[in-house]
Amino acid sequence: MLPSSLTVSIVTYRPDAVLLERCLAKLALAIGAAREDRVLTQVAVALIDNSEDPAIADEGIRLARQFFADSGVQLHFLHGHVNVGYGVAHNLMLNGTGGDYQLVLNPDVELASDALARAIRWLDENPDVVAVAPAVTQPDGAPDFLCKRYPAVFDLVLRGFAPRIVRRWFRKRLERYDLRDVIDPASAAPVRGLPVMSGCCMLVRRKAIDATGGFDPKFFLYFEDYDWSVRLNQIGATAYLPAFRVVHHGGGAARKGWKHIGWFVRSAFRFYNKHGWRLV
Repeated sequence: MLPSSLTVSIVTYRPDAVLLERCLAKLALAIGAAREDRVLTQVAVALIDNSEDPAIADEGIRLARQFFADSGVQLHFLHGHVNVGYGVAHNLMLNGTGGDYQLVLNPDVELASDALARAIRWLDENPDVVAVAPAVTQPDGAPDFLCKRYPAVFDLVLRGFAPRIVRRWFRKRLERYDLRDVIDPASAAPVRGLPVMSGCCMLVRRKAIDATGGFDPKFFLYFEDYDWSVRLNQIGATAYLPAFRVVHHGGGAARKGWKHIGWFVRSAFRFYNKHGWRLV
């Protein structure tokens, strides 16, 4: 099978410089390994900065040029615009590019060195699958269950805002919401049919991007990945792939202040109005 081509889009907004550096360093290693494994050929990496601060954009550009110097990776830098939102920023590279696959990546995610080689090879061998989600661990090594069932409003309230003691009362419900009954971190078996994938790291087939148009630009922040997951599942299979391993340093909206809570609630209303309400 001929090597595939890849476009990587990373959207930043006042990123943690240390985490961005680690993200780019691990991405460079993963791209190099996939090329050596003859899985990848042409690669483009795009940094789309929504920070509205030239100094922040310049630092990202410096880091990208440092890690991809003389690598043959094509670099794109989009900055100087207003904060257009997470999905819209990714769409600037999702639409109109010709890569066989697109990696949507957060700047606080670290790829394992073999992550791209394994994920792309698996997708090449499973043409019915339009997108894969990785096996995610937290920085301390604990598994992070970012794939979900279609959320009920009650699930979102429990996960995001309920005190720990209340979450303990509904532990089994939340575990089911996290797909823990079908995803075993100790298993190497892929799991097909993910109702919802996390936008922190998604590897998507080009034909699926062309068919769905990427992220819905009406979502500024939050639920754009839930919405896209629903639409991706309408055109093909999605899968959780244990061999596609990453570490994620992210956090929830409730821990980021009232502005983020407001965005979360507005996006949740938009999601449910579009795809159907489920209260409990």
